[in-house]
Amino acid sequence: MQNVTPMLARKDEGDQEEHGWSFPGGVIGFVAYWFALAIPFVLYGSNTLFFFLYTWPFFLALLPVSVLVGIAMNLLLRGRLIWTLILTALLVVCLFWLVFSYLTGW
Repeated sequence: MQNVTPMLARKDEGDQEEHGWSFPGGVIGFVAYWFALAIPFVLYGSNTLFFFLYTWPFFLALLPVSVLVGIAMNLLLRGRLIWTLILTALLVVCLFWLVFSYLTGW
Protein backbone atom coordinates (compact mmCIF):
# COMPACT_ATOMS: atom_id res chain seq x y z
CA MET A 1 0.00 0.00 0.00
CA GLN A 2 1.22 3.51 -0.82
CA ASN A 3 1.92 6.24 1.69
CA VAL A 4 -0.94 8.70 1.26
CA THR A 5 -1.40 11.81 3.37
CA PRO A 6 -5.03 12.82 3.69
CA MET A 7 -5.74 16.34 2.54
CA LEU A 8 -8.21 16.95 5.37
CA ALA A 9 -5.30 17.27 7.79
CA ARG A 10 -4.12 20.45 6.03
CA LYS A 11 -7.48 22.14 5.60
CA ASP A 12 -6.52 25.32 7.48
CA GLU A 13 -3.44 26.22 5.43
CA GLY A 14 -4.62 27.36 2.01
CA ASP A 15 -8.22 26.42 1.60
CA GLN A 16 -9.45 30.00 1.34
CA GLU A 17 -11.84 30.50 -1.51
CA GLU A 18 -10.88 33.17 -4.05
CA HIS A 19 -13.61 35.27 -5.58
CA GLY A 20 -14.00 35.31 -9.34
CA TRP A 21 -13.70 39.01 -10.11
CA SER A 22 -12.75 38.72 -13.73
CA PHE A 23 -16.20 38.04 -15.19
CA PRO A 24 -18.00 41.14 -13.82
CA GLY A 25 -15.02 43.27 -14.82
CA GLY A 26 -15.07 41.84 -18.33
CA VAL A 27 -18.78 42.54 -18.66
CA ILE A 28 -18.28 46.10 -17.41
CA GLY A 29 -15.45 46.59 -19.92
CA PHE A 30 -17.62 45.24 -22.73
CA VAL A 31 -20.50 47.56 -21.83
CA ALA A 32 -18.12 50.51 -21.49
CA TYR A 33 -16.81 49.77 -24.99
CA TRP A 34 -20.28 50.03 -26.52
CA PHE A 35 -21.01 53.14 -24.48
CA ALA A 36 -17.82 54.79 -25.72
CA LEU A 37 -18.56 53.72 -29.29
CA ALA A 38 -21.96 55.43 -29.13
CA ILE A 39 -20.60 58.79 -27.97
CA PRO A 40 -19.26 59.93 -31.39
CA PHE A 41 -22.62 59.09 -32.95
CA VAL A 42 -24.37 61.26 -30.36
CA LEU A 43 -21.91 64.14 -30.81
CA TYR A 44 -21.43 64.12 -34.59
CA GLY A 45 -24.50 62.34 -35.92
CA SER A 46 -24.73 59.83 -38.71
CA ASN A 47 -21.63 61.17 -40.52
CA THR A 48 -19.58 59.29 -37.96
CA LEU A 49 -20.56 56.11 -39.76
CA PHE A 50 -18.51 57.15 -42.80
CA PHE A 51 -15.52 57.87 -40.57
CA PHE A 52 -15.86 54.46 -38.92
CA LEU A 53 -16.11 52.84 -42.35
CA TYR A 54 -12.38 53.40 -42.92
CA THR A 55 -11.08 53.33 -39.37
CA TRP A 56 -13.02 50.40 -37.88
CA PRO A 57 -9.92 48.20 -37.23
CA PHE A 58 -8.51 50.77 -34.81
CA PHE A 59 -11.74 50.93 -32.84
CA LEU A 60 -12.26 47.18 -32.98
CA ALA A 61 -8.81 46.75 -31.46
CA LEU A 62 -10.05 48.68 -28.43
CA LEU A 63 -12.59 45.96 -27.58
CA PRO A 64 -10.16 43.51 -25.94
CA VAL A 65 -8.33 46.44 -24.36
CA SER A 66 -11.61 47.65 -22.84
CA VAL A 67 -12.40 44.19 -21.48
CA LEU A 68 -8.91 43.94 -19.97
CA VAL A 69 -9.24 47.41 -18.44
CA GLY A 70 -12.52 46.32 -16.86
CA ILE A 71 -10.94 43.16 -15.46
CA ALA A 72 -7.92 45.06 -14.15
CA MET A 73 -10.05 47.75 -12.50
CA ASN A 74 -12.25 45.12 -10.88
CA LEU A 75 -9.23 43.26 -9.55
CA LEU A 76 -7.56 46.43 -8.29
CA LEU A 77 -10.72 47.66 -6.61
CA ARG A 78 -11.42 44.21 -5.12
CA GLY A 79 -14.86 43.74 -6.60
CA ARG A 80 -16.42 47.14 -5.84
CA LEU A 81 -18.73 47.26 -8.84
CA ILE A 82 -19.82 50.90 -8.70
CA TRP A 83 -16.24 52.22 -8.63
CA THR A 84 -15.23 49.68 -11.24
CA LEU A 85 -18.03 50.84 -13.51
CA ILE A 86 -17.14 54.51 -13.11
CA LEU A 87 -13.38 54.12 -13.57
CA THR A 88 -13.67 51.64 -16.44
CA ALA A 89 -16.14 53.83 -18.30
CA LEU A 90 -13.91 56.86 -17.77
CA LEU A 91 -10.76 55.08 -18.96
CA VAL A 92 -12.43 53.49 -21.99
CA VAL A 93 -14.01 56.80 -23.05
CA CYS A 94 -10.58 58.43 -22.73
CA LEU A 95 -9.04 55.68 -24.88
CA PHE A 96 -11.73 56.16 -27.52
CA TRP A 97 -11.29 59.91 -27.48
CA LEU A 98 -7.53 59.50 -27.82
CA VAL A 99 -7.86 57.22 -30.87
CA PHE A 100 -10.66 59.31 -32.36
CA SER A 101 -8.78 62.58 -32.00
CA TYR A 102 -5.55 61.04 -33.29
CA LEU A 103 -7.24 59.70 -36.41
CA THR A 104 -9.14 62.91 -37.14
CA GLY A 105 -5.98 64.99 -36.72
CA TRP A 106 -7.16 67.28 -33.90
